[in-house]
Amino acid sequence: MRVVSLVPSLTEAVARTVPGALVGATDWCTHPAGLDVVRVGGTKNPRTDRVLSLAPDLVVANEEENRAPDLDALRAAGVEVLVTEVRTVPQAVTELDRVLTACGAPTRPRWLDEAQAAWADPPVPERRSTAVVPIWRRPWMVLGRDTFAGDVLARLGVDHLYAAHAERYPKVPVDELRAARPDVVVLPDEPYRFTADDGPEAFPGLPCALVDGRHLTWYGPSLAAAPRVLAAALRAARR
Repeated sequence: MRVVSLVPSLTEAVARTVPGALVGATDWCTHPAGLDVVRVGGTKNPRTDRVLSLAPDLVVANEEENRAPDLDALRAAGVEVLVTEVRTVPQAVTELDRVLTACGAPTRPRWLDEAQAAWADPPVPERRSTAVVPIWRRPWMVLGRDTFAGDVLARLGVDHLYAAHAERYPKVPVDELRAARPDVVVLPDEPYRFTADDGPEAFPGLPCALVDGRHLTWYGPSLAAAPRVLAAALRAARR
């Protein structure tokens, strides 16, 4: 089995579970560390010619991260493309199981069982809190409706204030975000790399939680540690 992954989460999952199957991945696929495969461009602009040169048996993709025209071009060239849809934690577990089986995993990996168990009983505070969750600045964009990261936070007792917005990733002026007065501002380090010096200063007087974007938005092996890591970051911000 020769697999090309166009999704960082799936790259980590396949590389850890089916060693040797992965022959190509995007430039953004940073895990596992030291991954030595051919790079095929970005998630939004993959080099389809490079993908095809690897003669993959399967390309794994995601309906949100990858563009339909690129996937259609691969299919037109005779390549099988498996497209995942992940909007909730249970969906992530189901889709990971499907992808790994398609990639030739002989059994379900232990890390996936551990992830499912961790999310069956995540650490939840006594009181739910509200949040805004910027994912970009210049312009400011936040989590909106129907997102995997929003579901992750909700399961940890955090309700983000734009969950009912018509758009999934709306552009919202920072003045409006401040005026919403959330209990906490959640600042991940991807896709925009918020840091202690770049992000919190825009929200004076509001607690800010700097979180690992891999634990908030990736649905691979990081799922197992995500409840504990994210809950600790949220607790620290609310003190």
